[in-house]
Parts: sequence; C-alpha cells; structure tokens
Amino acid sequence: MDLTEGAVREICTDAVFERGERYLAEDRILDIHRIDTTVTAVVSGSRQYDVRVDLAVNGFDPWCDCPYTGPEACKHVVAVLLRCADDCPPDEGDRLDAALEAADADDLRGFLRDTLATDAAVRERFFARFGESPTRSVEDLRAAIDREFEETNPDYFVVFEPIDFSEWFDLAGEYRDQGRYASAAAVYRALVESLDENMERVDGAYDHFSQRFTRALDGYVDCVAAGDPDAEEAADAVAFLEDRTTSGTPLLSEHFERAATELEDTLAERRDR
Repeated sequence: MDLTEGAVREICTDAVFERGERYLAEDRILDIHRIDTTVTAVVSGSRQYDVRVDLAVNGFDPWCDCPYTGPEACKHVVAVLLRCADDCPPDEGDRLDAALEAADADDLRGFLRDTLATDAAVRERFFARFGESPTRSVEDLRAAIDREFEETNPDYFVVFEPIDFSEWFDLAGEYRDQGRYASAAAVYRALVESLDENMERVDGAYDHFSQRFTRALDGYVDCVAAGDPDAEEAADAVAFLEDRTTSGTPLLSEHFERAATELEDTLAERRDR
C-alpha cells in the first residue's frame, strides 16, 4: 500500500490538491472506514458526499458522488487519501471475518435473504455469482439504466450531477469473474447505449460521464472477444459499433470507430491462431 502525498498529487490538479488539504484541516471527513484496501468515507461540502477509494489500485480508483466536472480526482477524494496517508483508518476486515465466523448459519442465511429481498443490486450480483439466472436482455438492462437518468433530475431534461453507475459495473465485473462473458458484454453494451443516447442531456460532470462511457465501451470489446463468439455473433457486435459511429452522439463517433477496429483486429488474430 504505497500511499504518499506525491502519489495523491499525481491524480489531481494543484488547485484541487490544495482544496483537499484544506478540507482535511477543517475536519470535513465525517466518517471513514476501511475493509482490506477499500476505504469508504463521508465528506462534508455543500452537502455530504460519499467517497470510495482502493488503496491497492494504481490511481486509487477514486469515486465520489459530488458534481465535480474538472480533470481527475475531486477535493473530497483528495482529502480522504491525504487522511489515509497521514493516519489510515484501521482495517476492519478481521472484525468482519470474525463476525461471519461467529454468526449462526440460519441467522446469517436469514439476514442475507432479507438483504437480497430488499436490495436489487446486491440480489443481481448474488445471482450472477451463485445462481443460474438467465442473462438479462440488453433492452431490459438499458431500460433500468435509462431510469437513472430520469430519476436523477425528474423535473428537468438536463442532468447536472454525476450518476453512480457502480451497480452496473459491479454486476459486469461479477459476470466476468465467473467467466460469463456474454452476460458481462450485455451489461456493458446497455451502459454504452444508455450513455450514448443520454449524453446530450448532460450539462456538467462531463468527465464523469465520458470516463464511464469509455470504461463501458472497453469492457464491451474485451468481453465480446473473451467470449469467443461465433461468426454471426462477432459480426453483430462489430456492426453495432460501426453503426454507432454514424447514428450515435457525434462527439463519441471516434470512440466507436476505434472500438470497432480493435474488436475486428482482436477477433481476426484469434481466428488466425
């Protein structure tokens, strides 16, 4: 866990770094916890913001639900990382493990079932890992993601603040971990389609949405290729990307063109082996 002030400076601008230092000095971190290398915190600004970082990942994989639209990490993330560099919160992983070991199996099962019954995102990840749930269609996934745009600012067409898509990226990651690449590709494609179609609504937090779009597009290409598609499936995937170069948001056209070329080249290399 190589967390230094210099490492934090590398993921933010000088101005943001100074604001993060000030937030730390002003005791704006209201709550902070660590499980293994993942740190979650609540930071007080114009409202309370949730922050998550991974101390073991290059760049710390920062996430914050603030409306920051500048480059790289925001001041809330910087404040949390500086706090960790100076006085990292104790790892509660052993405590969690001990509680799991001591829990009665029936009580634990009941708790898990109650949680799964009320939390759709956790339930979907549970099915992805332990169940034999069928792959949800791109259309169904897309509709659920589109609702997040509708619900973020229901009184206006324009979306001013970031949307947390971690539920969907976590689900795709779960499918990838299980080797269910077609299911993961469906989630990534739904994200790509929704972000592409809704990008014209975004007025602020552009970096947030463009970064999520790029991550979803790269995930889609990787998972289609990893799934070893047959000729028809491969052609459909490439055609989807090529079609979006002209029918999608103009500012994303080059990204779709790059992805289509990359996927074609990767599939061709595999066929030639």
